Amino acid sequence: MYFNSNTVAFLDGEFVPASEATCGAYAQSLHYGYAVFEGIRAYNTPQGSQVFKAREHYERFHYSCQAIGLPLNYSVEELTQITYQLLEKNGLTDAYIRPLAYAATPNMSLKHATTGNLLMAVWEWGKYLGDQSLRLTVSPYERPNPKAVPIEAKVAGHYVNSIIASSEAKGRGYDEALLLDMNGYVAEGPGANFFFERDGELYTAPAGSILRGITRNTIIDLAREAGIRVHEQFFTPAELQGAQGAFMTGTAAEVIGVSSVDDVVFEKPFAETIGAQLASRYHDLVTGVLVPAHLVQR
Repeated sequence: MYFNSNTVAFLDGEFVPASEATCGAYAQSLHYGYAVFEGIRAYNTPQGSQVFKAREHYERFHYSCQAIGLPLNYSVEELTQITYQLLEKNGLTDAYIRPLAYAATPNMSLKHATTGNLLMAVWEWGKYLGDQSLRLTVSPYERPNPKAVPIEAKVAGHYVNSIIASSEAKGRGYDEALLLDMNGYVAEGPGANFFFERDGELYTAPAGSILRGITRNTIIDLAREAGIRVHEQFFTPAELQGAQGAFMTGTAAEVIGVSSVDDVVFEKPFAETIGAQLASRYHDLVTGVLVPAHLVQR
């Protein structure tokens, strides 16, 4: 699914066959989840393949590495250039991009790494959560306490929480989980931010226990440009009662409708909601249909 015998990956300064992009069994990152990643998409636009908001993604990549003390010896510009080279070498225009910073040196100590490694892979990947509106359930698992880990860093180890929550929800027959924070407020999904609509306005969780996704930020910008008020505030699952619609956002998922959260069924089908309007606008933005090429950062 992710690579074949012809796939090329980038590993520590070289373009290599993906099958040779391996990590040793004693790597610190393998044992402790001590790694940082990004999820990025490239789209085939009238101007050719364009990586959507490359600068924002790679600036966050740098921030995440700094937050956990993991060396990263590539600038934002270098990472962007490598991305386009890798897409070209694999003959891809629409693609998902996964840069991973990690510590490959054999090391069982609980100390910051002194050297870092970089893997970058690309593959074709449809919308992570599909196209059909989702049935969510409030997870018994909470988002990590922001005083325990740097929650706004996209750290690989954090996603053990996501795997457990998502698997538990699907085991109970739901499409995905919705996690609360330590105070009982709605935070986000395992890999996507959450919005709901009430009376023509949008609500989403504020900074604190969420990863402020780049797709989330883009949707907020698009909504405000359209004159739609967006509230970034804390809310409980009970406050979803009477909402007209809901949706989730993320680079892998893009914008996907939500039909229900446990016994709360949203009043409108997704196609009739603000979320659907913004999903259409987001598609036009990332594919360059309505936006000058210089606004899709390269």
